Amino acid sequence: IFGEWEKPYLTLSKDYEAEIIRSFGRLVEKGYIYKDLKPVNWCATCETALAEAEIEYEEKSSPSIYVAFKYKFDASFVIWTTTPWTLLANVAIAVHPEEEYVFAKGPSNETYIMAKSLLEGAMQRIGIKEYKIRKTAKGKELEGLEAAHPFIDRKSKVVLAEYVSMKDGTGCVHTAPGHGQEDYVTGKRYGLPTIMPVDSKGKFDNTCGEFSGMDVIKANEPILEKLKSQGALLHAEEVAHSYPHCWRCKRPIIFRATDQYFLKIDHRNLRKNMLKAISSDIKWIPKEGKSRISTMVENRPDWCLSRQRYWGVPIIAFYCKRCKEVLLDQEVIEHVAGFVEKEGADVWFAKKEEELMPEGAKCKKCGGMQFQKETDIIDVWFDSGVSHQAVLKKNKDLDYPCELYLEGSDQHRGWFQSALITAMGIDEKAPYKNVLTHGFVVDGEGKKMSKSLGNVITPEEVMKIYGSDILRLCVASSDYSEDVRL
Repeated sequence: IFGEWEKPYLTLSKDYEAEIIRSFGRLVEKGYIYKDLKPVNWCATCETALAEAEIEYEEKSSPSIYVAFKYKFDASFVIWTTTPWTLLANVAIAVHPEEEYVFAKGPSNETYIMAKSLLEGAMQRIGIKEYKIRKTAKGKELEGLEAAHPFIDRKSKVVLAEYVSMKDGTGCVHTAPGHGQEDYVTGKRYGLPTIMPVDSKGKFDNTCGEFSGMDVIKANEPILEKLKSQGALLHAEEVAHSYPHCWRCKRPIIFRATDQYFLKIDHRNLRKNMLKAISSDIKWIPKEGKSRISTMVENRPDWCLSRQRYWGVPIIAFYCKRCKEVLLDQEVIEHVAGFVEKEGADVWFAKKEEELMPEGAKCKKCGGMQFQKETDIIDVWFDSGVSHQAVLKKNKDLDYPCELYLEGSDQHRGWFQSALITAMGIDEKAPYKNVLTHGFVVDGEGKKMSKSLGNVITPEEVMKIYGSDILRLCVASSDYSEDVRL
């Protein structure tokens, strides 16, 4: 391997930081960037939004509960959830438009409404052995009905959604637009409110009555008690399932609606163009990489770009002090990039607003001329993602697009994707011709090596016992395309 070892490229060098800001500006100019209140992966310990690539899935035990939402008389819609704490933000119940739903009457004259195909399993869990089906209806016939929230004075509207699954639960999906991407999209479609009673530390705010100030995960137990006291808890058990955790602090994350900056993944056919490039313009080694990244791109939401941290490259945006409108402007961003190129990204925090703004800059909404700086920084995956602009385009000895991007197989959702999104958005072409991925050296049981697990084996340890040639022979005879057990 040949390299300019004395001159590595660093994302914290001044010229690289300026290029990060300019790349963001180009995407702003092309209409890709917007700010919105949307549910994101949120780490309450680190108090920041997280990207998909900053999530690790671990086994976690959660309450699995069946809850009755009173419809009228003795009839109730039955929902199933593993996140009882999100019930405080419930505004709707989603049903599948084409599935059959039944009104099943139990021995005590109570009637439960749920999907016909899931009725038997749900009734067994609830503990009802004998029941009669009073009425059957398609999901679309239930649209617009209103049920009562089990312990808050609020209506829960019946809405339609194609994603409602018939694999488990009841076919009636508890919907809280502030706590999930699908819920959010459904909420937007029906004009439902996005209720967000959870603060940045993962605690309920002062709108939550007896639950105010409680950590949301610890509040599950008292919420179950509340449901019991209202006669709304039909069944509760603990289930182990795969749950997203923060890659830094290893704690479980929550889904929480916050004001963040996003990159529109379907703007200017970006998603379609990426999938076309993945399929026809890029060679993937091993070839499984193609289907892996294609699936991820097909299903990914808009990219949440902002982070609530003090280190990093700032998002160059200003707020009008008079009307609070956000000023996201390519010319302003370019102007600030000039300062960053000379002094580094810290200039954003060191200089006052009036020193950073170009002369005569005005709010596009009210014409105000007094501004406040944005405090969020940009996702580090954006920093490394735009190396095609900051490195390939700047160095006359390098090709653009690049011949080969080389990294571990985890980067199909990290660097390979952030590079492809930004390159296709800015230049409408992929930044690389070939992508090669390798597996990881894992322990004898196939577990990832980590300091916290104490299962790390260093090359030095192997060489001490067997010598370097044996280690080289072991590495040379391994299939690098898959994980190697050591």
